[in-house]
Amino acid sequence: MTALKETFWKRMGDVQAGLLAADGERPIPMSPQVDPDQNAIWFITAAGSTADRASKSGGEASFHVADPKAGLYANVWGKVDEHTNEEKLDELWNAMAAAWFPKGRKDHSVRLVKFSPHDAEVWANDGSASFLYEVAKSNVSEHTPDAGEHGRVVF
Repeated sequence: MTALKETFWKRMGDVQAGLLAADGERPIPMSPQVDPDQNAIWFITAAGSTADRASKSGGEASFHVADPKAGLYANVWGKVDEHTNEEKLDELWNAMAAAWFPKGRKDHSVRLVKFSPHDAEVWANDGSASFLYEVAKSNVSEHTPDAGEHGRVVF
């Protein structure tokens, strides 16, 4: 595994939200749950949502992250699929998901979506404070800011 790919998976674990775009629909905010061993980003969503509709077609989608706290900026392309794995859903269920389903985990509208990335453009840095220091430093020197690692990742 390349260093940037490892950084991507590690930092994705700290990402609170990103935008999922699928099937030509408008991007929607989603909370990712990463599973590098399965090359997957999981989403818990509601029946009829954009993510749910896209997963039924098994189509292409993109997930976009801009999280200065995690030090990760990425455009990720992949495929979305519907999953009915109750064990996986139980494993991933958390307070964030529960906030959207008043009837809890057993709500009949709860859906599990698997996003399998195939490639991404990734920027990873040491966080917003470090980047702000680099910007300030560049203003008093002849150097441009060090924005961290940048490159294309293939999964």
